[in-house]
Amino acid sequence: MPVKRVVGIALAGTAVLAPAVACSSSGGGAAPASQGVQPAASAPATPAPPPEHPFTGQPVAGRRPVLAVKIENTSSGKPQLGLRSADLVFVEQVEGGLTRLMAVFSSKIPAKVGPVRSARISDLHLLPMFGKPALAYSGVQSKMVPLVQRASLFDVSDSAAPGAYFRQPGRVAPYNLFADTRKLLAKAPKATKARDIGLTFGDAPEGGTPKKSFTVKYPAATFTFAWSAAQKRWLVTQDGSKDMAAEGGQLGAPTIVVQYAKTTRSEFHDFTGSYTPLIHTTGTGKAVVLRDGKAYKAEWARASEKEGTVFTTEGGEPMNFSRGQVWVVLAAPKPVQP
Repeated sequence: MPVKRVVGIALAGTAVLAPAVACSSSGGGAAPASQGVQPAASAPATPAPPPEHPFTGQPVAGRRPVLAVKIENTSSGKPQLGLRSADLVFVEQVEGGLTRLMAVFSSKIPAKVGPVRSARISDLHLLPMFGKPALAYSGVQSKMVPLVQRASLFDVSDSAAPGAYFRQPGRVAPYNLFADTRKLLAKAPKATKARDIGLTFGDAPEGGTPKKSFTVKYPAATFTFAWSAAQKRWLVTQDGSKDMAAEGGQLGAPTIVVQYAKTTRSEFHDFTGSYTPLIHTTGTGKAVVLRDGKAYKAEWARASEKEGTVFTTEGGEPMNFSRGQVWVVLAAPKPVQP
């Protein structure tokens, strides 16, 4: 509105000056009407803020393809490389009550990532919310191969893109398989770019319970997330040891979402006979959102596998996350041993 008023006044002034100059032109010495009139000063345009990334709420210049990577999460495979750059980190229960990670990259993609491990059936139910992303992994159970081939993803596993993988010196197999992310994405040039998956970012809602730490237990793994006011992140500890990154520093994120999801036996199992858990990530359920040193009770809903997960407060308002990396800890309402 201020710009319109300035222009309007300037135009009005020009209209008044023009006749006066025309009348004096008979004197022969008058300057042309265009001289002596100052051009209207235009107000400087306010640049539009950069768009926010749908996975982190942070400003980005543009949208990039989505790369999901299955990463080892036992002491044998630590420290992991590349996790600090992930937009999202999903914690999933696997056989024997242990956990494995699925890291999702888009806004920042590290040069290398690993250790890369095998995929699970629950991954195939999570990935459709991203469209058709690239999935990096190292093998699946033979019965799952047809399901992977039909899944909404670009296969950039070590068998589909062997040139993108290498063995990291100083580590023991199978915990030494790492991948070059540039080569992975080169094998999936049509991978879907980041899009809305239902997350909202911004100011915290009213309420919340102050928390110094929050613990999530699996049958054979325990996570503790401790609030660091200095770093403004929840720092990750697993099984009593700090989760350190290969790049240095302790892993952690501004927002930790503990999403309680029904977990049952799938039709798949490992060579010991231990069944692979199937995490049901569609439907509705309860959650706890950790941010800013507080815990907020929340609810989640995902109508279909092609849609994202919407988190709300108990009152039905959007449950805003802090801007930055988000960990989604998929936990059963009660620990189960499938």
